[in-house]
Amino acid sequence: MSAPRSQPTAALPASVGVAVIGGGIAGASLAFELARRGHSVALLEKGRVGAEQSSRNWGWCRQQGRDHRELPLIQESLRQWDALTGTHGADTGFRRAGIVKVAESREQLAGLEAAADLAARHGIRGQLLSAEQARELVPGLQGRVVGGLHTPDDGVAEPARAAPAIADAAARHGAHVREGCAVRGLDVAAGAVRGVVTEHGRVAADAVVCAGGAWSRLLCQRHGVALPQLTVRATAFRTPAALDVSRAGAVGLPGVSLRRRGDGGHTVGVSASNIAEITPATFMWLRSFWPGFRMERPRLKLRVGRAFLDAVRTPRRWDFDRPSPFEATRVLDPAPDWRGLRDARARLARRLPALAGIEAAEAWAGAIDATPDAVPAIGPVPGLPGLHLATGFSGHGFGLGPGAGRLAADLVTAGDPVVDPSPYRIERFFDGTRLVPESGI
Repeated sequence: MSAPRSQPTAALPASVGVAVIGGGIAGASLAFELARRGHSVALLEKGRVGAEQSSRNWGWCRQQGRDHRELPLIQESLRQWDALTGTHGADTGFRRAGIVKVAESREQLAGLEAAADLAARHGIRGQLLSAEQARELVPGLQGRVVGGLHTPDDGVAEPARAAPAIADAAARHGAHVREGCAVRGLDVAAGAVRGVVTEHGRVAADAVVCAGGAWSRLLCQRHGVALPQLTVRATAFRTPAALDVSRAGAVGLPGVSLRRRGDGGHTVGVSASNIAEITPATFMWLRSFWPGFRMERPRLKLRVGRAFLDAVRTPRRWDFDRPSPFEATRVLDPAPDWRGLRDARARLARRLPALAGIEAAEAWAGAIDATPDAVPAIGPVPGLPGLHLATGFSGHGFGLGPGAGRLAADLVTAGDPVVDPSPYRIERFFDGTRLVPESGI
């Protein structure tokens, strides 16, 4: 799975106001927002901008079915998606094409009804569908259908284009964008972060934001910062150009979901086949993650394999004058779950016979950075002044990315936050807050 290359600036700056670690959708959006406001910022990516989970997700920018704590942020994020595509000319492929979720049981329909009620209390438009209305929006849908939910203002975008396009927009506003530039660690003096040490040299900074996705816990651990974060491997594939099977931009069916792509094919999400790789961190954070494990158990496969050994071999500390673990793996490219992919193709053929026999033109997996409550961590890190986080998006980060970038920009510059930041505070992991997911991964 590849993403277009963003054009890096030629020189590594000696100092900036803010150094952003990680060129995914959140990091790129943060760099854009800071540069647009006139702040000096460096976006530092060890591999390629947007090449990991930010280009490997389904491409949904959804409001429906979210945790209530994320609803204000996704509403702001959709406004940012509109502005990025329109006012700022970023070719993200974003469009408000609507999303339909289909229920095949009364229990699933009750979940959609609860989601619609919660969204309505936040001013989000949604229409509960009868079985007949669901079939009208998804012509040719076969099998049991008891109803559905249509959110017409939800959007979709092209993951492989989005983060590079936003990073390019940041560069046009003066941001320093460097690919192939791993941050080996934080430059800490007198108990505060003063910048970063990269493989190409030091960059002084007034503040540093770690938006490293699945790599964030490792970097934080190097500096004695506890971050409860585990990785879930999710599989998806794309089809060649095919018949359009929906009057909405994306359709969620039990176990499998699809989005119409700009190239005429579909991105198919294998939603019933997420894999949690068991590593030493699993045991370290098991108590915090246990409620989430129980919720996700029907859709989650636990695996012990190479990831465990890789984690054991990865050092917890390293010197900055030598290559770091971040340079050893420039782009995290996990293997797809081929059995889950075959099951998804079979399920798709049963529910939408028009797509029966369609091949997977390309398949991939991504590493989802999950938190115990499946809500991101955005804000300053207690006990280490100058360090902020924008990570742990738990499979929700693509749609949330532009809004999260704006909120992180507000917090790092001590501005008025665009939404209430308290649900995303890092302290919640350790202050006795009950860490229970509402919507899962």
